[in-house]
Amino acid sequence: MPNPPDVVLWSIPAFVLLTVVEVISVRIHPDEDAAGYDTKDAVTSVGMGLGSVVFDFLWKIPIVAIYTALYELTPLRVPVLWWTLPLILLGQDFSYYWSHRGHHVVRVLWACHVVHHSSEKFNLTTALRQPWTTLTVWPFYVPLVALGVHPAVLAFCSSANLVNQFWIHTERIGTLPRYVEFVFNTPSHHRVHHASQGGYLDRNFGGIFILWDRLFGSFASEVDRPVYGLTKNINTFNPIKVATHEYVAIVKDVKAANSWRERTGRVFGGPGWHPTPATPPTPGTVAPASAEESTAA
Repeated sequence: MPNPPDVVLWSIPAFVLLTVVEVISVRIHPDEDAAGYDTKDAVTSVGMGLGSVVFDFLWKIPIVAIYTALYELTPLRVPVLWWTLPLILLGQDFSYYWSHRGHHVVRVLWACHVVHHSSEKFNLTTALRQPWTTLTVWPFYVPLVALGVHPAVLAFCSSANLVNQFWIHTERIGTLPRYVEFVFNTPSHHRVHHASQGGYLDRNFGGIFILWDRLFGSFASEVDRPVYGLTKNINTFNPIKVATHEYVAIVKDVKAANSWRERTGRVFGGPGWHPTPATPPTPGTVAPASAEESTAA
């Protein structure tokens, strides 16, 4: 597959058609408890999607160079056959799971992915709210290239995975048959992923399959109606602010940090990381030496 089809480009007409159908559905049969649509929010999401196309093209230049160099160095080759392509797609989805999970638990990676969670609505336009700084994603797929998967085939599978996730960004579909919900990522599972309630946070990272979440302990089923957005919403429709707000927050926190440990934590800790406050010594006891003092001794 030296020149695989551009799955995302070919899917644009379907994106538009399905979004129109969803909007009409919401107008005809509104759900008062659903998040629904907001014009400014939807326009922002579409704008973020268009911007991501431009920026992703720029990021692909160095990424393709790295993948190509690695592919030429590895002696392994995975042929593109009718039975290997599903296996490659399975491997890509496995890598996506860890990339997605990593972008939730490491703050500098979250700064990229937070864009996708910044909407307080949940509809098909939310799927288009994509980040502009996806340069942080490529390391998670290095093992596949090292195993002999051609970079073009990997790109095809990644695009197919992304397109598949479009339809799960909706409140108009309830739960599907049990065997589907057990194996695949569905609208119900993905609503949980976009929710900001404590019990739903950092759950359901799968792309095509939900099996990874069941296997690695990050699965949660939809019980309570989700409340979408962030634990602290950004309250802006400015695309530049949506794309960069967490990076700005990181810079501010690093500047205000009092130690290198805190600076490191502010960048590589979790999104809610804070330095552990010092515990005052109990009256009448001697405070233990700090780690720095112990090392120096």
